[in-house]
Amino acid sequence: NVAIILVGAFIVVRAANLAIEHLQFKLARRHATTDLEWQRRAATLSGILTSLVTVTVVFVGILMVMRELTIDVVPILTGAGIAGLAIGFGAQNLVRDVISGFFLILEDQVRVGDLARINGVAGSIEQINLRTIVLRDVEGAVQVFPNGTITALANLSKQFAYAVVDMRVAYNENIDRVLGTIREVGVSMEKDPVWGPLVLAPLDIIGIESLADGAATVRVKFKTQPLNQGRIANELRRRLMGVFVARGIRPYSG
Repeated sequence: NVAIILVGAFIVVRAANLAIEHLQFKLARRHATTDLEWQRRAATLSGILTSLVTVTVVFVGILMVMRELTIDVVPILTGAGIAGLAIGFGAQNLVRDVISGFFLILEDQVRVGDLARINGVAGSIEQINLRTIVLRDVEGAVQVFPNGTITALANLSKQFAYAVVDMRVAYNENIDRVLGTIREVGVSMEKDPVWGPLVLAPLDIIGIESLADGAATVRVKFKTQPLNQGRIANELRRRLMGVFVARGIRPYSG
């Protein structure tokens, strides 16, 4: 019986490992083989699942072997249950963080290098761990968030991004002339050999966003390659400012 239990435990562990490898392969097919970040995440997840299955099967196998050897396992189970309960109460936050991190990695919500906003703090993702996620904000400070405490996560650089720019113009300016000027600047950036490849769609003029303090705020946006929205927005502001000054378009009445 002991031999049968040992062989059965080995078969179960081996079958579980093959199933996990098959799942990893299926998930990897959805991503490019050169995607090193995803490969690292998949390896992490498969390692966690493999360890979990192995520990569980070995523990159950040991108990079954001990029972076959007429060793009373009830005290062991009782002690393990009490110890597990105590550890569970003392490590609630740790377990919550690990489970949240597991699904964060599995669902590929953010990656290292992405621009993201976590719990209202924006910055660049530097590390993604099973328990924590590390973000460097615009001031250079390193922000460490336990995965279980993340209530709001916005990925600002997944697939594409928007470079949003607001421009103020005086009430007495001809708004059609202003919008025409903005379109010309947008077309010039699309045709630019440096900036054009970073732009994914023509300039979108959203319209007049607000009226206040003697000026109208016109909002426009470019659809851009990920991680380039800041550069595109700065260049668009620079060009708009230069053209507005050259054509006498004022930001306020006076």
